[in-house]
Amino acid sequence: MFVYDKDRLSFDDKMGDAEFDVWPFLDAVKVNPQELPDGTIITSVKPTRENCLSEESKIMWKDGKFVQDMFLRLRNVECGEIELQLQWTDISGSRHA
Repeated sequence: MFVYDKDRLSFDDKMGDAEFDVWPFLDAVKVNPQELPDGTIITSVKPTRENCLSEESKIMWKDGKFVQDMFLRLRNVECGEIELQLQWTDISGSRHA
């Protein structure tokens, strides 16, 4: 992903970029949440040289949704981090097995 600032009177400036693997999240949403208590940690993703995670990221069942909170270290910039949350909300009848 590319991160830009928001300028009103000039072009937006690139602040950096970051990368993360979405597959652990997509694998987690295959779990049947019917029997999971709220706050259940399904899996965790650890920071590696291949991702931009600055700390371990947990994929959870929370408030009726699959949720992953991440802190990503920006690349191609002197320093910076971005906080990101992925959510998967099942829309009745749209889920494919």
